[in-house]
Amino acid sequence: MKAVPLTWLYVPGDRPEVVSKALASGADVVVVDLEDAVAPDRKEYARTATAERLTDPQPVPVHVRINALGGPLATPDLQALRNLPGLAGLRLPKVTAPEEVVQVATCGTAPGIGLYALLETALGIEHAFAVATAHPTLHGIALGEADLRADLGVREDAGLDWCRSRVVVAARAAGLAPPPQSVHPDTRDLDTLAASCAHGRALGFLGRAAIHPRQLPVIERAYLPTQAETEAAEQIVKAAATDEGAQALPDGRFIDAAVVAAARRTLSLADRTRP
Repeated sequence: MKAVPLTWLYVPGDRPEVVSKALASGADVVVVDLEDAVAPDRKEYARTATAERLTDPQPVPVHVRINALGGPLATPDLQALRNLPGLAGLRLPKVTAPEEVVQVATCGTAPGIGLYALLETALGIEHAFAVATAHPTLHGIALGEADLRADLGVREDAGLDWCRSRVVVAARAAGLAPPPQSVHPDTRDLDTLAASCAHGRALGFLGRAAIHPRQLPVIERAYLPTQAETEAAEQIVKAAATDEGAQALPDGRFIDAAVVAAARRTLSLADRTRP
């Protein structure tokens, strides 16, 4: 069974040596960034270096975050990435409407490549479900919290919780995987990262984007089920195999099809830690 991605490590596209390290970091997905992490005078080099690397298959899935749709750099990015064997996904920044996803999906640049829409503005949040259902090649949505925070003028972290829940619900309603959390910008404060991941997990996120390898084990620990959660899930699945419909466990907990489905998702995540 293919492992559920929990860690998405962003690296600047103009730093090939950093990309090489990221590929060996243990991240589930490496995201080569052509947008925010690259200075304007390095954009062309980042695009060329990324395309050269992705002419060959990569040891882990590699996604590329292209430059903003509608800007002058997005089309050259897409053209450079056309039909590359090492490209596993495209991340589309600052998506505000479903038409933007459809435009990329139908341009012929990367047939069969999964698209991921980043919602980074109030308008993007308002259109979350429409974006999530825009095209069959859209595999996921996620928040870009730095830009969203600036757009909304939010100062306290809790001010983004409604937007976070909106994206989680939109992804679920569209039949997509739960979204990963946005990056935690402080790469040294791992305690705060762990607490933030626990909060994100409680909101329904699954996994998190990272900007430094030291963040990866913290994210993975936060999102993997505990032994107690795994044992509870096993009990639920075992009980469901012996009966049909809703029922109660010996400890009095009520279970139905939705509870069983959640238990199976827990066991799928637990499988990552089993030999």
